Formats: sequence, structure tokens, C-alpha cells
Amino acid sequence: MNFQQLRSIREAARRGYNLTEVANVLFTSQPGVSRQIRELEEELGVEIFERNGKRLIGLTEPGKGILQIVERLLLEAENLRQASQEYAGERSGTLNVATTHTQARYVLPRVVQSFRASFPEVRIALQQSSPEHIAEWVISGKADIGIATEGLSQFEELVSFPCYQWSHVVVVPEGHPLSRLALLSLEDLAAYPLITYDVGFTGRGHIDDAFRQAGIPADIVLTAMDSDVIQQYVSLGLGVGIVASMAVEHNRTSGMHALEAAHLFAPNVTRLAVRRGAYLRSYTYDFILQFAPALKRSDIETALSAGT
Repeated sequence: MNFQQLRSIREAARRGYNLTEVANVLFTSQPGVSRQIRELEEELGVEIFERNGKRLIGLTEPGKGILQIVERLLLEAENLRQASQEYAGERSGTLNVATTHTQARYVLPRVVQSFRASFPEVRIALQQSSPEHIAEWVISGKADIGIATEGLSQFEELVSFPCYQWSHVVVVPEGHPLSRLALLSLEDLAAYPLITYDVGFTGRGHIDDAFRQAGIPADIVLTAMDSDVIQQYVSLGLGVGIVASMAVEHNRTSGMHALEAAHLFAPNVTRLAVRRGAYLRSYTYDFILQFAPALKRSDIETALSAGT
């Protein structure tokens, strides 16, 4: 039994049993992957995968249990590597942070700047995507930390922590009729074409829920992942924008007016997630605590070890 065999088993399950993709991920050949899987099955004396001819099509019942063990073994192997570097006093390394554009653009710069001052030998790799992909990257080990909205709490492989609450605001060009209203309503917004986030990004679900529950159709004519892009199109007069509050707080756009909308849409909670059972380097804890000062290292350690 060796780690290449274990990685072949894990990646085959992750890649939908497509051995060509597995081979690409593991930098080997498809026949090599097949051989690694078959050799481990022969050593264990059990079929891990169901097959249609030579093609893998799923996990057997024993294979499902074996996969869980394989995942734990590979996680502990990575934990051992991280721990050895920690105990050797190494303060260098790479911290991979997966997050949304909004967090990377408006919230993380202050944290990254402070972190780099404390750990100048640690490189930071920011990866930006949707909350679903962020979760997948943390689960797979591609990212050490994931930062996004409430969606991160839906994955049992992750431990997530609430960090701070934020709301949406409405943005319009200066002089827009909505800017003269004392208090916006959903009916007011629905009278105009709307520009906001793609589905799955930056609290978009709360926006859709509000209109749906009120029984008011919303004319969302343009969507984007980037708050700056949304505000740019609003400034061109293409519609009324709905963006995250921090996008306006950290980046006042000339000629634009922000309108309070916390009473219209449910509040959003930014969460930070790490893989359950993972060993975190000291500098990783430092980054987490700078991002979410209300958290305590002891609480994070307790949550990480729960259920492992």
C-alpha cells in the first residue's frame, strides 16, 4: 500500500470515475492509475469500484467505507507534513485562501497587509470563485481557508465560523428619482431594471427571496460577480444596482448615490471555513484571527477536532 494508490482512489471518486482526469491531476498515465487502483484492491482483497467492462462507474458498498478511510489517511499525511514544518520552527510557506471577489476586493486587503507585516516569509495565494467552488477547494485541500457567505455552513466536511454581518445597498446615479425617496420599498425597485450579482454570489439568494416572498416580479436585466462592474453599468444608466454594503463603504464611486436597503433584504453573514480535522499552521490561525477577531484559537481547535 502506498500514497499514490490512495490518491488514485480518492481522485477517481472526486473526478466522477474519469481516469483521464485523474491521471492529469496526479501527473501520471491512465494505465498507471488503473494499475494503482487494481493493485490496492488485490492487496485488500475487495473491489472498491463498480465496473462496466474496464470503465469505473461507481463505488461498491465496501468501497464507500474504504474511501472514507483513504480520505482520513491522506488528510493525516498532510497534517503530519504541516506539523513537522511547524515544530521545526519554519515561518515560511504558502497560505491558500479561497474567497469571493467582494471579500478579496473590499475586506481582505487590510487583513493581508497586516498579516504580511507579521509573516513576511509566507506567500498568500488568493483564489476567487463562487461559494460552492470555494467549499470544494477547501475540502480537496487546494485551499487552506475559505471565505464566503452562509453557503459554507452546508458542507459537513468543513468547519465554518460566522465572522461578521452585512447588508445590501441600492446604488443609483446622482439625481435618480429613487434618491429622493425617504424610504425605499420593493415596489419602488421593481419599477426599474435591476443590476446585481450572479446567482450564488454575494447574498443574491436573499435578494431573490425578498421579491418572491412579496410576490413582486423583479426585472434583473444584467448580472455580474464584481461589485465594481455592477456600479459601472449603473453609472451608464442601464439600471438600478443592488450591491454589498462594503462595496460602497470601501469604494465611493463619483456620481453615484447609495440608498439604505437593509430593511428590504435579509442580512448576510460572512463565514470562514477550514477542513474538518485539518492541522493548521500558527500563521493560519493568525490570519483567521485577524480576519475575525471575535474568534478564539481554542474554539477553532475544538471545532476542528470534533467528530474526527
